[in-house]
Amino acid sequence: MIEVDAQGVVEFTQALVRVPSTNDPARGRSERPAADLVVAKMREWGWEPAVHEAAPGRPNVVAVVEGGGGDGPTLMFEGHTDVVTEGDLSEWTVDPFGGEIRDGRLWGRGSADMKSGLAATLYATRALQLAGPFPGRIKVCALADEEGLMIGAHHFVAEGLAADVDGAIVAEPEAGEICAVAKGALRLRIDLTGKMAHGAMPRHGRNPIPAAASLLAALETLEKELQERHPAHEHLGEVYVTPTVVRAGTEEQVNVIPAVASVFVDVRTIPGVDHQEIAGRVGALTARDGIAAEVSILVDRPPVDVPVDDPVVVALAAAHRAVTGAEPVYGGVPGSTDGTVLTHWGGIPSVVYGPGGKWIAHQADEYVEVAEIVRCTRVFAEAARRFLTRDLP
Repeated sequence: MIEVDAQGVVEFTQALVRVPSTNDPARGRSERPAADLVVAKMREWGWEPAVHEAAPGRPNVVAVVEGGGGDGPTLMFEGHTDVVTEGDLSEWTVDPFGGEIRDGRLWGRGSADMKSGLAATLYATRALQLAGPFPGRIKVCALADEEGLMIGAHHFVAEGLAADVDGAIVAEPEAGEICAVAKGALRLRIDLTGKMAHGAMPRHGRNPIPAAASLLAALETLEKELQERHPAHEHLGEVYVTPTVVRAGTEEQVNVIPAVASVFVDVRTIPGVDHQEIAGRVGALTARDGIAAEVSILVDRPPVDVPVDDPVVVALAAAHRAVTGAEPVYGGVPGSTDGTVLTHWGGIPSVVYGPGGKWIAHQADEYVEVAEIVRCTRVFAEAARRFLTRDLP
């Protein structure tokens, strides 16, 4: 088994967690300090990382580690440097950016999602490099903005950096599950435009709020229809059509019929569901006399469905079995990850696996088991060895 620096990967995870790398310019925060830590660690090992600005102040870090063992495939390890806000501090019992280790757990925002996974990819690659020559190469990537519009992953693909990659392991927290499938995400904005008028004179206006109410009821019906047409997926569950924001008028002017009402919808899909069809159906649901409707697609990320016999999945499963002594459990990603972009737009078979609980992300008192960080680092190193040498069962 490949030896990994257990202490080093835990300490580097702590260092990353201690950086509040939310995308929050108003508070002087960004991914850059976390990306700088990654760059410094890579250079310490003699790697030559390239920094690509996905957007001003939002760097992608990419290092290519050649195996020195001749021709071979290219494996990508992917993690992201941004984290979500810590939220209400009163809900935390630890410093969200303290990186404290207590009771066998490393606590803090991003500890699971996904700075431990990012650290594990770096240390796994370093371990394989130190173990001796291997064919091909590993592309180690720390990308920006996964928690937003995934501009880091889109920029990576647009720059042509995905073209030579044969498989990708995305180190999101999945509690030991191997996730070759992920739900799609379709986010819609529906603007309903009527005519402003005095609340005492409704006949002189066209109120878009009843149209919004009708739309909400119709969306519930649409969800049930989609669930009947597309039975629950083994790993991903049901299709969901969820209104998340309804906006119209102001509290200061409760005597005014607003001109516009807006509804935002988060649709989560499974393989086989057509996003364009759903967007068209939602547009048809908005038809109402006197009310103009416009449907905008804010996010369109199709589901990921990589075959379990793809080499990157097979290598990861074999590595999990070798390191843990247990049969791998296959699951699905309930949301979407950078892997969605890498697979759909970059053409890279991707699989998601990493340290941390599957449901812990974005919560107060986020944590990751220290032993799990080390275990996943070992699995990543073994998976890389098997993928690159084609030592597949």
